Amino acid sequence: MIALNIQKELQSTDGKMLLNLNLRINKGQLVTLYGPSGVGKTSTLRMLSGLLKPGEGVITVNDTTWFSTDKDINLKPQLRKIGYVFQDYALFPHMSVLQNLEFALHKNQKSNIITELLTIMELDQLKGRKPDTLSGGQKQRVALARALVQKPEILLLDEPLSALDSTIRLKLQDYILKVHKKYSLTTILISHDIGEIYKLSDWVFVLKDGLLIQEGTPSEVFISKKVSGKFKFTGEIISIEKEDVVFIVRVLIFSEIVKVIAQESEIQNLGPGDKVIIASKAFNPIILKLE
Repeated sequence: MIALNIQKELQSTDGKMLLNLNLRINKGQLVTLYGPSGVGKTSTLRMLSGLLKPGEGVITVNDTTWFSTDKDINLKPQLRKIGYVFQDYALFPHMSVLQNLEFALHKNQKSNIITELLTIMELDQLKGRKPDTLSGGQKQRVALARALVQKPEILLLDEPLSALDSTIRLKLQDYILKVHKKYSLTTILISHDIGEIYKLSDWVFVLKDGLLIQEGTPSEVFISKKVSGKFKFTGEIISIEKEDVVFIVRVLIFSEIVKVIAQESEIQNLGPGDKVIIASKAFNPIILKLE
């Protein structure tokens, strides 16, 4: 279990802000920190990783204290068994894919993990290429593989997919789920994409002005109504058109456009660009807006 009880004064766009969090994350969970920019999400990851020192508080991981102001403990980042993936990839431009991964090895660590990761992330054919010859999705796969070289217990993902197009983003989400399960990771994701959060996360922490204001499953956080578990798909409304006495709502789900018949009362608060869930209620499809 990861337990964070930390405080840190931060500089936000509106001036000084006190980040004051008390979080509990179970081992093996994939959780998301969600909220507007500037509420302390990235700072939280940096404090957990040891790249930023909290003002005060305690961080414990599996009953081991990583940080404590009372006990004067501040474990060095390299001792925290964390893999960190950034939005901007942070690859070494002068090194090949293989060299980027080899650079992450511990001293005397066997290199068989690299062969395994190259296969899992489908990078075998790219291992001799430099980062400037790779696409954004390929670079992010390399960054994810590199973060796993040292076999971390915790994987931190700071909006790693936000710069990618939807098709590549969906593929990378699958890679994240695959390695999360294969290596029994505890993964903490920062994302603003509700569909992505719904697909990946076991639990969501909602932050506002440096405080935790809500937590729960993605359904509990983003959906106000109870729906059947028979089917649930997240998507984005492309268009809403009236046809006779009903409305045809076109929703982009993954790479497919799905048509849903809706009554006027169901589409009053919906419009193109809204994130929604297509679910079932009494065996009929319904549309629920993701807040």
